[in-house]
Amino acid sequence: MPGAAFAPYGDIQAVRKLARRGQTAAIFVEPVQGEGGIRPADPAFLKALRALCDDIGALLVFDEVQCGLGRTGRLWAHEASGVTPDIMTVAKPLAGGLPIGALLCTQAVAAVMQPGDHGSTFAGGPLVCAAAQHVVDRVRQPAFLADVAQRGEQLLLGLRLALADNPHVKEVRGVGLLVGIQLDQPAGLVVDACRAQGLLIITAGKGDIVRLVPPLIVSAAEVDQAIRILQTQLKALLK
Repeated sequence: MPGAAFAPYGDIQAVRKLARRGQTAAIFVEPVQGEGGIRPADPAFLKALRALCDDIGALLVFDEVQCGLGRTGRLWAHEASGVTPDIMTVAKPLAGGLPIGALLCTQAVAAVMQPGDHGSTFAGGPLVCAAAQHVVDRVRQPAFLADVAQRGEQLLLGLRLALADNPHVKEVRGVGLLVGIQLDQPAGLVVDACRAQGLLIITAGKGDIVRLVPPLIVSAAEVDQAIRILQTQLKALLK
């Protein structure tokens, strides 16, 4: 898109060099990077972005399409940092599989928007909005979020232990049920092998990261099974 500039994720100095009062309308960021490599943002980075936006009169926009709605063990991923955005985008899981997109904003932003300023192909339908309301009501329950956090910790720590002796695994990182395994080589063969064993995973980053985004209702037994499959396939394929 014309007028857009990109900075390395987590590099506040690079952002400061690009952002200008009167020229920068908004700064977009994922509180937990998904497609880019499963990288949780340092809270200090998000706080610095908030301060920068306030200083230059820009809007801070959080993309929580992938990391939001309970995925991290909190209703919204940015809650862990204590930083509030001006605008937040959500979609994918919001209506339990039905097509929907939504934009949440502060009252200050909403006050300057007029009918026709913003539109969406998949927003506003009464059927999907009813489904979305039910999904949010279910996911926001403290017991539900606590279970997601517990399963996420089980997955992250279990993978770190199971893969600790694999020389091709550079890092296991993530938060909640959004976990990535950084390899020293392409992960495509691992994805195919795991699928053959009944485990659905996908790549991320430059194709060298195994991305795990299991259902929020995944059980402890299923998490253990996934860890065993990954341990076996990574050991067999990466030599």
